[in-house]
Amino acid sequence: MGESQNEGLDALIGAIPEGWSRARIAGQAWGVTRTTRAGGKVVSFEAERLGSAEGLGANIWFTADGAVLKPCEVPAESVLQVLRAAASSHRP
Repeated sequence: MGESQNEGLDALIGAIPEGWSRARIAGQAWGVTRTTRAGGKVVSFEAERLGSAEGLGANIWFTADGAVLKPCEVPAESVLQVLRAAASSHRP
């Protein structure tokens, strides 16, 4: 995935609090988890629609060239849509 598609990825993941939290995504309750590893160089993001088996996950690597999204067996755009909605849900 090119850098232009990931512009603002660091701000999106930064809006998600560390650990588990709730988010409203498309009017539904989701549980989202952000786990920071490797001294802040890798962030794992997982999201699960509460009361359902629907979920997804990704790792975000912070490199010298910027943030790189590594989705786990789902399209990158699906992760970005959920991440955008979750970040908006957590902003004051």
